[in-house]
Amino acid sequence: MNKQLPYTAKTATGDVFDIVFDLHPETEDPVKVHQLLSAILSKIDTELSVLGPSSNGDVLQAMAMALAIRTRMINAAPEQLSQIALDLAADSLQACMGAQRQRPPVGHG
Repeated sequence: MNKQLPYTAKTATGDVFDIVFDLHPETEDPVKVHQLLSAILSKIDTELSVLGPSSNGDVLQAMAMALAIRTRMINAAPEQLSQIALDLAADSLQACMGAQRQRPPVGHG
């Protein structure tokens, strides 16, 4: 059985998602994965607060482009890299879509 990474994501509106990600069998350091994920999401929030309102589509497109660029920076066969990135993205999306949204109580933020 693969290792798992529990992660709690909180939206700007106070919604909370408790997500359990299945880690890739070759994951070397789950703690670093957690730290990088938190840093990336925090940086996106910081940039959006400076840039002002942005569409969700624009954010997702930029993130997809970043994944593609970071994937291509690895020195390996492009076809193999593409498949790994697609598999990781699909597995992560599946974990997130299965997470239940917990809404904050009315009157709390």
